[in-house]
Amino acid sequence: MQSSPHKGTGRVAGLGPALVSALAFGGSGVAAKPLIEAGLDPLHVVWLRVAGAALVLLPVAWRHRALVLRRPALLAGFGLLAVAGVQACYFAAIARIPVGVALLVEYLGPALLLGWVRFVQRRSVSRAAAVGVVLAVAGLACVVEVWAGLGFDVVGLLLALGAACCQVGYFVLSDHGGDGDEPVDPVGVVAYGLLVGAGLLTVVASPWTMDWQVLAGRAELAGAAVPAGLLLAWIVLVATVAAYLTGVLSVRRLSPQVAGVVACLEAVVATVLAWVLLGEHLSTPQIVGGIVVLLGAFIAQTSTPKSAPATPVAGGGSAPAGAEGELSRESRPA
Repeated sequence: MQSSPHKGTGRVAGLGPALVSALAFGGSGVAAKPLIEAGLDPLHVVWLRVAGAALVLLPVAWRHRALVLRRPALLAGFGLLAVAGVQACYFAAIARIPVGVALLVEYLGPALLLGWVRFVQRRSVSRAAAVGVVLAVAGLACVVEVWAGLGFDVVGLLLALGAACCQVGYFVLSDHGGDGDEPVDPVGVVAYGLLVGAGLLTVVASPWTMDWQVLAGRAELAGAAVPAGLLLAWIVLVATVAAYLTGVLSVRRLSPQVAGVVACLEAVVATVLAWVLLGEHLSTPQIVGGIVVLLGAFIAQTSTPKSAPATPVAGGGSAPAGAEGELSRESRPA
């Protein structure tokens, strides 16, 4: 069946938001790490990021207040997984391991989701998808240099893996609710997801124990003393508000698979920025491994499972992403 010209135009228009989202998410770790090194706890940085973004989008949440009764499970799931879970695990990970390594570990998301489909749900997956998983895992082995006995902090790697598990929900839940007679406004989902995430993180992070004086000082970035408040503003306005809004909009227009492929640029952007601004150099095997991870993620994301009954997510009523929703990738965005 031929796709309508309107649908094709929508997909082309969705590439712009997807690219913006990847670039914005890619800069979050580079801006956050100097704040952590200046004395802020990683969880406190996450709380500042999510709570600040939730405050910015509070008027949007009020305008879409009907969502609280219409889709409470969707909003709760997005806040728990796509916001609080991904951010907390990722920021805790980059406090212990390089930014690029943490993000590349997150790109095991497609492999994890395929593993769930194959071994837990006992559904068949295509050979191409299986190849993508093998490549992603092999590439990750190079990134963490397993032949050196896991030179990286094991806890940091586990935290990055936790982010990968949580970010799977980002693309699935971002697409969920876009079909049907009454599609859910993605902007409203983001606004309430941030509010839910801020509430959860307030309990976990205990922001009243934060050293607020750090935000009034400066943090070192690329050998220069940068106002900590400026870094926080970037994290809140660009790496969170703009990144989430453009990311969710792109998923609706492109499908989770295509948007996930474009989002692979996030890892490239983050790795290059960390190399230039933070001096976190990767070895040649790690660079090769990173390319293999992204290649595996690309194959896994663009490979659809064999036909099977659709499974609703977050109590909605439609499949996560239509026929191929089970293979939606990531978070994370990060």
